[in-house]
Amino acid sequence: MGGPGDPPEGTPEGTPGGGGGSEDEYRSVVFDESFVRAARLQEFSAQERITDHAPAVRRTPTLRRGLTRQAAVLVVLIVIAFGTAIYMGVRSPYRTAPVARHTEPLRMTVIPLAPAGKVPGSDSVADLYEHSPAARFRTAADGIRLPAARRTAHFSDGQVVTALTTAKDYLVDSSLDPDVLTGGAVRTVRTLVDPQQLDQFDQSFARPVVDGRHAATGWLVRFDPAQTLLADDHIRVHGTLHFAEADPNTLEVTSDHTFVYALRPTTDSGSTEASLFTVRRELHFRFDRDDLRNHQAELLVSYVQAGPLACSADSAEHLHPLLAGQTAKKDGPAGTDPYATGAATALCGALAPSAQPSV
Repeated sequence: MGGPGDPPEGTPEGTPGGGGGSEDEYRSVVFDESFVRAARLQEFSAQERITDHAPAVRRTPTLRRGLTRQAAVLVVLIVIAFGTAIYMGVRSPYRTAPVARHTEPLRMTVIPLAPAGKVPGSDSVADLYEHSPAARFRTAADGIRLPAARRTAHFSDGQVVTALTTAKDYLVDSSLDPDVLTGGAVRTVRTLVDPQQLDQFDQSFARPVVDGRHAATGWLVRFDPAQTLLADDHIRVHGTLHFAEADPNTLEVTSDHTFVYALRPTTDSGSTEASLFTVRRELHFRFDRDDLRNHQAELLVSYVQAGPLACSADSAEHLHPLLAGQTAKKDGPAGTDPYATGAATALCGALAPSAQPSV
């Protein structure tokens, strides 16, 4: 007799639990847990089932939450990596070094201007200035006026201002500083020079020579303190500054200024009268982007006319002005050897009478 749940005739043949090994026959058809979860069904609502030909159930699409989360994480990682690459490219200390540039040595010319007669003098510095072409000149740094700065094709307004300001600072320190003028320290001028020109600068002061390359007076104005004193610190100045872009990486500034100094001889000479000494300096500056960043300049050309000076005076280390009452010796300019290499340096001019005070 069968169990309570079995049919009276027992389990039919061919059904699970029946004879003939039917259980073994269906053993391979197993609905494991993963299969059941994958076959998710959802019964339609009563309203939906009223519709003709609507199936009783519908398959619910599987939510791919895992894939969506992974995609979001991947996008975030890509954004972080891209941002890091940009940041490192901008801030990396291992930037590509700029192409090495060639810095030319400063080419300098100092031309003495000899007076035709005695140098005019006066006890009053104000009278000397009043009766000279410098009467309308501005005083000291006020006479070095910057032009209106405007951007160029490859340099901003600020970079142009920096170049002009550096050129003015060089002119002030090398032409107006009393310590520099009286043969003192030159450090303030040296700090404004491009580092690649410092060897030439230092050699010009250690072993000055009139060779067109190594005269101290090509870099700055200085008088021999054993012979000359400043009679007035209010030096008169007049001139111009111009700028231009030489190439996409270089700015150039040219200066042309006349400096008028009131000088007296040292007490040993016995004279107390002051006289005027005029120096016209034409300088050609060049600035690359490193120079602009470091507030330095490369000097290309220094052209100086100074007087009253004797043509034979050695102006390599100091300028030796002719002072009140003195005259230029009629010895002519220093001799020049045409067989010697290098630039000719024996140049001399005549100081026009109109360039001196009419006292």
